[in-house]
Amino acid sequence: MTTRSIAAMFEQVRQRSLHLAEPLSPEDCCAQSMPDASPVKWHLAHTTWFFETFILEAREAAFKPFHPAFRILFNSYYNGVGDKHPRPRRGLLTRPALSEVLAYRHDVDRRMGALLAARPDDAELAALVELGLQHEQQHQELILTDLKHLLAQNPLAPAYLDAPLEAAGAPGTLGWIDYPGDLAEIGHAGRGFAFDNEAPRHRVYLQPFALASRLVTNGEYLEFIAAGGYRDPSLWLSEGWDRVASGELAHPLYWREDDGVWREFTLHGLQALDPARPVTHVSMYEADAYARWRGARLPLEAEWEFAARDLEVTSGHLHPGAADGSGLTQMFGECWQWTGSSYSPYPGFQPAAGALGEYNGKFMVNQYVLRGSSCATPHGHARASYRNFFPASARWQFTGIRLAR
Repeated sequence: MTTRSIAAMFEQVRQRSLHLAEPLSPEDCCAQSMPDASPVKWHLAHTTWFFETFILEAREAAFKPFHPAFRILFNSYYNGVGDKHPRPRRGLLTRPALSEVLAYRHDVDRRMGALLAARPDDAELAALVELGLQHEQQHQELILTDLKHLLAQNPLAPAYLDAPLEAAGAPGTLGWIDYPGDLAEIGHAGRGFAFDNEAPRHRVYLQPFALASRLVTNGEYLEFIAAGGYRDPSLWLSEGWDRVASGELAHPLYWREDDGVWREFTLHGLQALDPARPVTHVSMYEADAYARWRGARLPLEAEWEFAARDLEVTSGHLHPGAADGSGLTQMFGECWQWTGSSYSPYPGFQPAAGALGEYNGKFMVNQYVLRGSSCATPHGHARASYRNFFPASARWQFTGIRLAR
């Protein structure tokens, strides 16, 4: 890819971030609901910081930062770049104002446009810009999930979008898709973009396995709750049971019960719990416990990728929808799917040189792999080899359950 072809993508991705913020007030964009989440304003600034720090600073003639303090304020975790503002205190950054962050974006976009125009055949520059755009798409998903967590703390249960959430159709009976044992290849095949943690492509041996034809639904998860799933320690990993016993885990994150009636907080506001839609916002502990209760398990990431290798990648709404169709469904575009695989390097993995090498490799500890994509994942961002990862306790992302056996 050259800078000629990346320029249009640059404008499209950068504009989508602004579009996501359009329904929000400056107050919405400044608040931070927990240390794992970040304010919308910070996401808008950090994704701009990426282009200014990793591209303009090294390639722009007579480089001058938009604001010297932004190098620290909007650094996320790149220790090789320098100091960082503490992540749990991002919500205290009432200054710079949202208007100044938007001016920052406009200034960096203008300078990036000039740089791309001046170097139309610079393949190395194009590759860095594409990495920055893929990085921004990750933050576009985080804008939605972090904002959802923020709005859920408000007793008014405000909606991000006033548009109604239409009723889902019947999900159909859960079936099983069988796969024979085989020597398979997984990892990025070398066509199109991939993050470094998707490589190198390598061979794995798969025992015969089966995947559920669709995701677990809200109605099926209600059966688990009613059957005492959160009261049976034999179903839970030790750390998960400790969280159940402490009262931290009793149902999926955004579920609310009132006189025996369940509702769910969504980006469309508080809605009646739809039994046909996939259960989402569950931890790996909950996903694993449910699988045990059903006499199943979570898939290995190699099994998931092998099954998804030829499937169409879909996206396009802000809450998971019911399964539609036959065969293997809902692999993309509804919920990230927990696997039973720890997040670790592939054989022969080598992180990139310099600060950009901190992007994935240093997080390969105490995390589990999730596969697929969610309803909040931007169009064109997902692929079968994509490796998302979170701690086993994470629930604020759109995380769901696919069974395996």
